[in-house]
Amino acid sequence: MEIERFLETLASDNPTPGGGSASALAGALAASLLAMVAGLSLKKGQARNREMKEVKRRTLVIQKRLRRAVEEDARSYDAVIEAFRLPRGEEKDRLYRSRMIQRAYRKATVTPQRVCELSSQLLEFSKVLLARGNPNAFSDTGVAAYLAHAALGGGLLNIRINLGSIKDKRFKKERERLMCDLSKKQNRLMSAIQGELEIVAGS
Repeated sequence: MEIERFLETLASDNPTPGGGSASALAGALAASLLAMVAGLSLKKGQARNREMKEVKRRTLVIQKRLRRAVEEDARSYDAVIEAFRLPRGEEKDRLYRSRMIQRAYRKATVTPQRVCELSSQLLEFSKVLLARGNPNAFSDTGVAAYLAHAALGGGLLNIRINLGSIKDKRFKKERERLMCDLSKKQNRLMSAIQGELEIVAGS
């Protein structure tokens, strides 16, 4: 949807789109900024150009995936709402409803996980562009890094919230391990990125 319509819908009383979609959009904005910076970083020198062209290509691919995730996340939470609306008059209805709710909650962790993984890649590209990109676009790269950081954090939060309603202990353990790995990587990358930003901002 157009950005104006999306923002209006996000501000409405509808439960979707919500934080998950907003996180995906933040990641898509980060990817777009990084693609721009990579394009502005093309200079004489074939080796550098190859690297920047590849960064631009890959960030545009990520941007498209995150753009799709904006709507995918809304649909996955709509499925949770629909599952809660299933009839529960008889025992068999209650059992079926419970299974559908659990299935919907598990599926609702899929898109946030994708947002986290793609945003983590964007942080890596931010680090590359801060080191070797066009210095005149340094602030754009920094903004992209902060947006990717927010997208990743939002994705992690959404996974954690959904896991709270999931009864499958094995599934929860796997997702918790994944979140731990993503969080560690996020902290490591952001520490390096923040260091670069502070050096330039303080100079």
